[in-house]
Amino acid sequence: MTTATSTPESDTALVQGILAGNVFAFERLMRQNNRRLFRVARSILRDDAEAEDAVQDGYIEAHRALGGFRGESQLSTWLTRIVVNQALARRRARRPEASDTGLDTLVDEGTDDVIQTPETEAMRAELRRIIEASIDRLPEGHRTVFMLRAVEGLSVDETAAVLGISAGNTKVRFLRARAQLREALGQHLGTLLEDVFTFDGDRCDRIVARVCTRLGLQLPSP
Repeated sequence: MTTATSTPESDTALVQGILAGNVFAFERLMRQNNRRLFRVARSILRDDAEAEDAVQDGYIEAHRALGGFRGESQLSTWLTRIVVNQALARRRARRPEASDTGLDTLVDEGTDDVIQTPETEAMRAELRRIIEASIDRLPEGHRTVFMLRAVEGLSVDETAAVLGISAGNTKVRFLRARAQLREALGQHLGTLLEDVFTFDGDRCDRIVARVCTRLGLQLPSP
């Protein structure tokens, strides 16, 4: 699996390939964007299975609408907007959720730069779980901004474009989210961001396979 990086030229070539019926081009599109799209959907829905479903539905919608893509934004940004809308629609369809409570667990300091043993690996896994839980407890408007900016590395302008908010609002939400997380997690946040909401190969393969099945696209066996 690769992450979403694109240029107008590569976007154009990819779109042209997909529209010409190149299944490998569509597979490449999904594998380039799966992690970002899952993470942003997960930040909205706070549920792994629902996030996967939202990403799949987003790809179906994108495949059908791809002929209308005009390259006014990056293809990855266009896809992210679609999945954000899918996730928001799913969230609106739910019953109102109970309000979140604070963290039940605090992280002890002093786990950095230690020899990796089964015990320290278990501690790291627990810390990652706490970070994920802490991100889940951010206010709705801050959570998705944080995932896109801090975890996926989008710029302020890219994040604002995806979410349909101003750059100033994006900056404010991101700063507030970071402040809340720092207060809960101390100095542990920056070192483990890459590991949160792990997007493993099985999940990536599963999304690709299910979307292709729904669209009636046959990928050759490896």
